[in-house]
Amino acid sequence: MTSFLIPPALVLIAAGAILPVLSARLRTAMILAAPLVTLVQVWLVGDGPAFEVSFLGYSLVPVEGDALGRLFATVFAIMAFGGGLFALKQKNTLELSAAFIYAGSAIGVAFSGDLITLFVFWEIMALASTLVIWCAGSAAFAASMRYVSIHLLGGVILMAGIAGEIATTGAVEFTAMTPDTPARWMILIGFLINVGAPPLSAWLPDAYPSSSWSGMVFLSAFTTKTAVLVLLRGFPGAEILIFVGLYMVFYGIVYAILENNMRRILAYSIVNQVGFMVTGVGIGTVMALNGAAAHAFTHIIYKALLLMSAGSVLYMTGKEKCTDLGGLFRTMPLTTVCGIIGALSISSFPLTSGFISKSMISQAAVDEHLAIVWFLLMAASAGVFLHAGIKFPWFVFFQKDSGLRPEEPPWNMKLAMVLFSVLCIGLGVLPGLLYDLLPHPVDYVPYTPSHVTSMLQLLLFSGLAFFLMLGLLKRTLTISLDFDWFYRAFGKAVAHKFGLARMRVWARFVKQSYTALERLVAQIYRHHGPRGVLARTWPTGSMAIWTTILLVAYLVLYFFAS
Repeated sequence: MTSFLIPPALVLIAAGAILPVLSARLRTAMILAAPLVTLVQVWLVGDGPAFEVSFLGYSLVPVEGDALGRLFATVFAIMAFGGGLFALKQKNTLELSAAFIYAGSAIGVAFSGDLITLFVFWEIMALASTLVIWCAGSAAFAASMRYVSIHLLGGVILMAGIAGEIATTGAVEFTAMTPDTPARWMILIGFLINVGAPPLSAWLPDAYPSSSWSGMVFLSAFTTKTAVLVLLRGFPGAEILIFVGLYMVFYGIVYAILENNMRRILAYSIVNQVGFMVTGVGIGTVMALNGAAAHAFTHIIYKALLLMSAGSVLYMTGKEKCTDLGGLFRTMPLTTVCGIIGALSISSFPLTSGFISKSMISQAAVDEHLAIVWFLLMAASAGVFLHAGIKFPWFVFFQKDSGLRPEEPPWNMKLAMVLFSVLCIGLGVLPGLLYDLLPHPVDYVPYTPSHVTSMLQLLLFSGLAFFLMLGLLKRTLTISLDFDWFYRAFGKAVAHKFGLARMRVWARFVKQSYTALERLVAQIYRHHGPRGVLARTWPTGSMAIWTTILLVAYLVLYFFAS
């Protein structure tokens, strides 16, 4: 049992619910205080079930503490504080409200001890994150509808899997399982849709960059990382996740290199980085699971830092295409430095947070003699440095002089970037601070001469390749077609053609039906109308003749029938 006062998730959810009705001063206080109170409550949750409730004859555990749940809940609370600080100037209070409910539901997933509670918070996350995108304005509405359609599809699949699992086992506890039944496969697919796995990876770069300058900071942290959390808890060692993760790694790199929009670059980079985590879950050893959990923690922080720097540029210039930017280091030096720190962290540069986490996954591949996996992960690390470590800061803050001379963003945005920069460097310098929070004991030393030397060589040669191929990497005003083309363009075209065919068939049916009805009416009119055959005046002799004929016919039939 635990000594916390209220479930940690409810603190942020309640704060988000009342934010719109508070005055400006109270709203600022609530935005900064609620995540800190939540963080305290997270660490008051001990190991094991906190309490149980009965639902439809099942015993549910809404809050169950363990090291993995506390790790993710901790970084979610830190992210809520940093994102709230960054978004203090956001005039749309509905977005802040939705963001806090979104963060609170992610913490609810982290502490869920049963499948039903997990599903409830899972769906709250989907709706709240949709609202965050929607708040960006009418231009984001279509993207938000595509986003919620994909996530509701994932929710239906997950719900069906959970129902099948409960019907099969009679238990609602959320524990490790193997994908050996249709129900468990459906649960796994539901999780993978949220993680950004193929073939529906495109929902992330489609929807996230459509959000506001502050909204994407929140969106980058919770949906994909809660999906990593439930994979760590539900499917550790599922071999198929290695292949899924490697696909995500290279998919993100290729599309990020092709992209012109700075926030879409970082969106594809989210898929790429989550791919490393999914690969670690698939390897399934203690080292790999620790690496996936640690990388999720560090990724939330450095990705938020990168998106804060990009959001600051968007906030101050109104532009987000690389072809429209450049030379901003002259008037936005702090934003530039913070963006570079985030870029070095995502590239696993020594003395940054990414270096101490991503390398654990690669080491796990070495320990399990997965040579091909290790080579692919190292090649992907070089690709990360190309698209996020160099391309993003180079094209946004350096390259050509765009003529833009924006000032630094407001104080709260600068403070949020500095705070997350300190976290990136602090965790890189003192890895023990993170390793002590991991779910399993850590037997790994990141700073060895061979590891530092090999990573520096990899990054330096990757940087050399970038500048040698700079002419090829310069972006133009092009659009990269992704899998979402099948339901955004091709699907619409098919639906349009089907609609036209349906209309033609219906018109033909109506025409034929009308013609047949017209003929029937004409026949009836011909016989029963004022001049119809049956309406004529018949002579008495004719009537007698016809009566005689019918009587004879009847008698003949009766004679032969008898």
